[in-house]
Amino acid sequence: MSGPKMYLAKGLTDPRRLASKASRDGFGEGLVSAAAKDKRIVAVCADLTESTRLTGFKRRFPERFVQAGVHEQLITALGAGLALAGKVPFIASFAVFCPGRSWEQVRTNICLNQANVKIAGAHAGITVGPDGATHQATEDIAIMRCLPNMTVVVPCDAEQTRLAVPAVARLKGPVYLRFGRPKRPVFTTSRTPFRIGRAQPFRRGDDVAIMACGMMVHQALLAAEELKKEGIDCTVLNIHTVKPLDEKAVIAAAKRCGAVVTAEEHQLMGGLGSVVAEALSRHYPVPIESVGIDDRFGESGRSDELIERFGLGVRHVNQAVRRALKRKA
Repeated sequence: MSGPKMYLAKGLTDPRRLASKASRDGFGEGLVSAAAKDKRIVAVCADLTESTRLTGFKRRFPERFVQAGVHEQLITALGAGLALAGKVPFIASFAVFCPGRSWEQVRTNICLNQANVKIAGAHAGITVGPDGATHQATEDIAIMRCLPNMTVVVPCDAEQTRLAVPAVARLKGPVYLRFGRPKRPVFTTSRTPFRIGRAQPFRRGDDVAIMACGMMVHQALLAAEELKKEGIDCTVLNIHTVKPLDEKAVIAAAKRCGAVVTAEEHQLMGGLGSVVAEALSRHYPVPIESVGIDDRFGESGRSDELIERFGLGVRHVNQAVRRALKRKA
């Protein structure tokens, strides 16, 4: 375990020892940094400059910033046009609106034309909290990964989001970058490697492989530490790129452990669990248990309350690991 852990922050299983930061803050910082090195990068927003953390970009590069108002379909089409004209546009809104409201434009204007547009889906998942079901995007991974030519990236914390932005900017073609609203523990560092399409083993064990994305990666690490006390040793794989899936890493972990648990802040249908199950059913079938939102809409509440209410807590990951072990036996 020393190999993977060396790239993570000290005290990664003790939230009191970790800094807390919203992944949307990492997006804003990463975009300013990337734009300073690439003059082609422009930002287009749908009246959510502060919420999507584009304020810093607007201040630094006002001539490369477009505020289009509450028109998600418009910023999508505009982004496609800018891309076809040689720019690298980042279009940003709440994920439930873009890509949610603008899915047809994403499909036709961006993906069909292989336009080099980067879609920043902010406030994703139920941890948006009090905003409630209308603003909690829990289906966005599913509707984006089914689109031809689309890459789907779901960083695990604010620092990885910051590093993901320039990587996304360099990648040619449509990309969906998903991130959240609330402050969460930052457990990766600037030294933690990040490559689109390459899963990261944050912990190695031989009993069960937990494969997670987004904020659920930290939940998986906490669960693995608890289970270790019971003699259960888990691999934790950060699947920050849901599409294209790093099938080689997924299959290798399944072969080593013989059982898999997936964890995501998203609907169980069509998300990371489905992606992993599809790959393993073709190449190396093993027992799979999934942690996620089970065919229901979100609701208002504090982030921590909703995590427990919707079955995304550490104890829920532990329970899934035990179920997987039982099936493995």
